[in-house]
Amino acid sequence: MKKIHSFSILVFATILFVSCKKEEKMADFKSLTDNYFKEKNALNPLDATLNGQNDFNDQLVFEMTDSYREKRKAFFEKYLKELKSVNKENLTDEEKNSYDILKWEAERGLDLLNQNANLTPINQFEGTHLTMGQFASGESAQPFKTVKDYDNFLKRMELFSVWVDSAMVYMKKGIQEKVVLPKSLTIKVIPQFEALITPKVEDNLFYSSCKKFPDNFSKEEKETISAKYSKTISEKMVPQFQKLIDFMKTDYLSASRNTSGIGSLKGGNDLYKVYVKQWTTTDKTPEQIHQLGLSEVARIKSEMEKVKEQVGFKGSIVEFFDYVRNNPELKPFKTPEEVISNFERIHKIITPNVNKFFSLQPKTPFQIKRTEAFREKTASAEYVQGSEDGTRPGTFYVPIPDVKNYNFYGDESLFLHEAIPGHHFQISLQQENNDLPNFRKFNWFGAYGEGWALYTESLGKDLGLYTNPYQYFGMLGNEMLRAVRLVVDTGMHYKGWSREQAIEFGMNNLAENKDVIVQEVERYMAIPGQALSYKIGQLKIIELREKAKKEMKDKFDIKVFHQKVLESGVMPLALLEDKIDKWIKTGK
Repeated sequence: MKKIHSFSILVFATILFVSCKKEEKMADFKSLTDNYFKEKNALNPLDATLNGQNDFNDQLVFEMTDSYREKRKAFFEKYLKELKSVNKENLTDEEKNSYDILKWEAERGLDLLNQNANLTPINQFEGTHLTMGQFASGESAQPFKTVKDYDNFLKRMELFSVWVDSAMVYMKKGIQEKVVLPKSLTIKVIPQFEALITPKVEDNLFYSSCKKFPDNFSKEEKETISAKYSKTISEKMVPQFQKLIDFMKTDYLSASRNTSGIGSLKGGNDLYKVYVKQWTTTDKTPEQIHQLGLSEVARIKSEMEKVKEQVGFKGSIVEFFDYVRNNPELKPFKTPEEVISNFERIHKIITPNVNKFFSLQPKTPFQIKRTEAFREKTASAEYVQGSEDGTRPGTFYVPIPDVKNYNFYGDESLFLHEAIPGHHFQISLQQENNDLPNFRKFNWFGAYGEGWALYTESLGKDLGLYTNPYQYFGMLGNEMLRAVRLVVDTGMHYKGWSREQAIEFGMNNLAENKDVIVQEVERYMAIPGQALSYKIGQLKIIELREKAKKEMKDKFDIKVFHQKVLESGVMPLALLEDKIDKWIKTGK
């Protein structure tokens, strides 16, 4: 037997001690991120349900209230303090990303809480009332598989009726402080609540799940649940909806503002800068973004001119926009089902080619559905993620409010963006990555997520699409829309543009019909800064790809590049750039 000297034992013990300490520190950090995720879910129970975290399915927060905002503030401050006790150098590369992401998220959360963004708790585009409506349909994230599931949503419905009171309290405060919605948005919100009042309770959206009971429910269970839902809808919810409608039609509508951007409000410019940083994850100023938008509009318009010449159109580009808007050949559908079938056709075309560009692909199933009727008139096409375990598929929702006027010239690029390989790939792969802590698996940064989806539209020719010049023009049109957003969003919220100026700019640069452009402009009015994320993120991903191709030369592999961009999920753009730079150095 070989003799072991005491010095060797001491060295070994020291190494073991240091190793154990390092593992202990890593375990502490894992515990920190796990706790952050649990507390974040408790503060955002609707998001938790959407992400398949079902411990909070009976809960609803009153997010506009001062007491709730104090809880959020304490939450962010607590975790920023805890991060200071972590030795970042002891963490793995992915844990360092988690550290930086959590810190960034908490700091931006505090920035937003320092503003008065809670005085307009309702708008026509997003928010608690629209999410609750989606959940009520019985076809979204809220599960309706057991009696307990039905009881959970009943509790949520009861809380929602009280939420309406809180919303009105803070809207009244908004009237006092002159922080209110633009008139055009107030007018769009009222019908959304009117649709939730029906002569028969059985026709009410919130009764929908009672028409879809699982087969294993007994007759008694069905009757008991139906009676409870009927009573809550008729005695609690409908009276509250009517009270809100009356308030919005009178006091709130008369107090609603004639200006379009939040820059016209007290502290509005400061609030907008917070939104810009939150949505772009950069330090770009509104003015820099506005100028970038103008240059992108000019660049894309020159590409559009080429398509106009290719199809032999002799008029101006603005006249060509009008021609594309009204061309009956681009409005071929007679039923909503035909619109959905066309998207299924696009899916079939790209499927064989996706493997050439993506080695990393999700397991989560995917489906295409028409947007629910109650929100279809004001909705955009969107993707709603599936559940982590894959039991609920990712869903691409398509609004078809007027099928006879549905112009499909942009549908190929729209599918790439909202579905495959855009949001469905990115969000599903993030949720399926078990190497990420849960708070990152279910996280979202618009600049990365929307930037990725817009980037994928440029892959259309490689995936077998854009063989028709009008579909390629549709891709340019969708990219132009994102460039216009940079101009219009900053124009309204920072430079004082009116809604009408923004619509006119859209009409001069987009081939969408006026109704769509009005809807887009009002969306930007409702959620300032969100529209900036797409182009800022797309340009960064393209910049990183070109940098990698230039430096790696023949060692560059597009499949590996896509894997590197996707594998760690959403993050601020500076962190993505660091990640790709490291890959370039090792890959060279």
